[in-house]
Amino acid sequence: MIKLFWFCVLACCITTTAISQDCTYIFKGKVIDFHDSKPLYGATVRILNTNIYISTNEIGEFEFKKMCKGKITIEISHIACDTKRVTIILSKNLYKEILLEHHLEELNEVVVKTNSKTEITSIEQSLKKNVIDNFSDKSLGDALKTISGVSSLNTGNSIVKPMIHGLHSSRLLLVNNNVRMFDQEWGDEHAPNIDINASKRIDVVKGANTLKYGSDAIGGMILIRPKKYPIKDSIFGSSLMSFNTNGFGGNINSEVVRTYKSGLYGKIQLNYKQFGDFKAPNYYLTNSGLKSANASFRFGYNSFEKGFDAYYSYVNNEFAILQSSHIGNVNDLVNAINSQQPRVIEDFSYDINFPKQSIVHHLAKIEAYKRFKGFGKLTLQYDFQINRRKEFDLRRGDLKNTPVIDLRLFTNSLQSDLQIDYSNSLKINTGVLLRYQQNDAISGTGTRALIPDFDKYEIGFYTTGNYQLSETAELSAGVRYDFSHINARKTYNLTDWNETYNYDVLFPQFEGEIDNTRISTNPNFTFHNISASLGYSKKFDNDLLVVFNYGLASRVPNPSELFSDGLHHSAARIETGLLTIDKETANKFSFSLEKNNDNFGFIISPYYKQIRNFIQLIPVGITTTVRGAFPVWEYNQVNARIFGVDFDINKKISNNFYYFGSLSLLRGDNISDNTPLIHMPAANFSNRISYKNDDLNQLSISLTHKTILEQKRFPDYNFTTFNATQQQNVFVDISSTPPTYSLFGLNTSATFKAFKKGSLQLEFNIENLFNVSYREHLNRLRYFADELGRNINIKIKINY
Repeated sequence: MIKLFWFCVLACCITTTAISQDCTYIFKGKVIDFHDSKPLYGATVRILNTNIYISTNEIGEFEFKKMCKGKITIEISHIACDTKRVTIILSKNLYKEILLEHHLEELNEVVVKTNSKTEITSIEQSLKKNVIDNFSDKSLGDALKTISGVSSLNTGNSIVKPMIHGLHSSRLLLVNNNVRMFDQEWGDEHAPNIDINASKRIDVVKGANTLKYGSDAIGGMILIRPKKYPIKDSIFGSSLMSFNTNGFGGNINSEVVRTYKSGLYGKIQLNYKQFGDFKAPNYYLTNSGLKSANASFRFGYNSFEKGFDAYYSYVNNEFAILQSSHIGNVNDLVNAINSQQPRVIEDFSYDINFPKQSIVHHLAKIEAYKRFKGFGKLTLQYDFQINRRKEFDLRRGDLKNTPVIDLRLFTNSLQSDLQIDYSNSLKINTGVLLRYQQNDAISGTGTRALIPDFDKYEIGFYTTGNYQLSETAELSAGVRYDFSHINARKTYNLTDWNETYNYDVLFPQFEGEIDNTRISTNPNFTFHNISASLGYSKKFDNDLLVVFNYGLASRVPNPSELFSDGLHHSAARIETGLLTIDKETANKFSFSLEKNNDNFGFIISPYYKQIRNFIQLIPVGITTTVRGAFPVWEYNQVNARIFGVDFDINKKISNNFYYFGSLSLLRGDNISDNTPLIHMPAANFSNRISYKNDDLNQLSISLTHKTILEQKRFPDYNFTTFNATQQQNVFVDISSTPPTYSLFGLNTSATFKAFKKGSLQLEFNIENLFNVSYREHLNRLRYFADELGRNINIKIKINY
């Protein structure tokens, strides 16, 4: 009886409490798009741990009635949006506006398709991660040559400068992780200091949509992109190892990534590469090896409304320069040109002797962004780079281990970018750039500095816009202004200053103190550049896309074109710049007809470039120094035009067989002198037949072919000079080009499920399958040796 009494008391208490609980509140709200402040219709609003949910109406509103007092958590979801949870405390009627992030590509990794573009109105092609991995033990330039219209200017096989439509160095914008690279790129034998293993994707922009990064992309832009990490708790990584029979070396690369659901992420990547002397089909290329140690670190926070990204990379390269390319007099050059074999052939070695290059490059950046409701996104970035370049020659005595060129280039930049994208049809980007550069020609080399000390100041402003004319048509336009000021300190030979170049009349304001036969000068130059772009794209049925692009680009002369004065040892020539060099101005027209289809697709891209005051470095003769006789190369300016066409095709032959082909035709003319331009790529075409079977461990087998035709259009810079050894005049043929050659290769790969959450990928590749002896006319060392012979490559990649 007592138990029954207490049970009744407890039941009454519970009933009283329930009856007394206030469940008369109303909770209203509105779900809107953070991006453009538009209401989201059909969003689901659910009260967690209950079966109570409701959908938003046409104006994005929802309403819950008879809500009880207390804390509740609601979950809001919408198609193409990131699901969001919100906790509220209900003590009265409540109205709340809830913002959903309706653009998930800002949050998660974007799946890049073959036809994905940075801008739809740009002429652009990309390399994805699987292609980049194929070149993990090679250079950026080697990887980019797989794209039609891209070639390279080589110094041997290790130093590879990318060329787009025959233009290279300062005419290309090289952007690494949103940082424009500056690494003494003015030299023909100065390769980009980039470890491609740290990148996820590489875009090559052949059109004019480059104003965000600079005004001087007369050739185009190479955009190296990092991976965008998903927002989730995860740890993953990979290790890739390769071995090559030619050079008996290889590469090892490892990276580990940690991501968090909060949006934080971190990555560490390490890479080491080493090769000994490489081998032509019939002999070793003495002193042609390399060593490279690279590392990159990245961490940041990624959310829709705000975030930051911090990045640091370290590149340490040491390149041997073919010993036979070191010439002491004109007789060495003549003998090398006329000989079928190098002057020096020794047994294989891993030693890197003189001549050689040693380059260390540091790059660091911090980038932060903030989104503003119904307006856009503001990004601020600071970055700096330190590039230390040392070039060593064959020397004796106390200076044996001292570089003949020792340059340290310090670059730091501050930039902003405001993206206004609240309208679905119009997107505007505008920004400001501040940059300061300092070049320090380190003393103690025992030689006259080829590039002097200088300070360079830059200010840039740009505005670009993309307007969606319709669902199938888009228009883009942009304009940019750049201010550049160069302040240099340089000593000239008094005779050259007064008589050879007449600088005492042209630039008396630069003159300083005179010391016997030398004069100290302080050249100062200011440049104003206006650049613009216009693009149009139209999609048609049957997967057709038409893209037109026009660009006005202006390029300020780089310090080597203005100030070079002396022996460039690694190039084995005297180089002379001119203070009268003016800026280049180019009008670029490009067109592309594309069919993006896996069964059958193609890209046809004709282009035309008219360049006023085109700066070129050309041979003008021979001069004798205490070191011997060397060719003299001098900068000058002409009016030029470059035009051509790139053609790509892909065809699915059957379920397992595919064909890929490309053709590049180019013509470069010196209009001023009615002669061909120097160093223009020859016509070339390539073919690839692939077998793929995803059901058989993702097996892939490809047979590749590439033919480079003989370049028969070249300027005649041959000359006759007196040879003291032979006591007679000798003819020096430095212009004639090598004959046509064709190369074949074999590529195979398979992927195995070796781990519970990982995979093992094996590759077996053969380059120059038939061990062909050939020489490439865009290789500066073609006078001295053949290109590489057969190479067998094995790669092992572990994903974990």
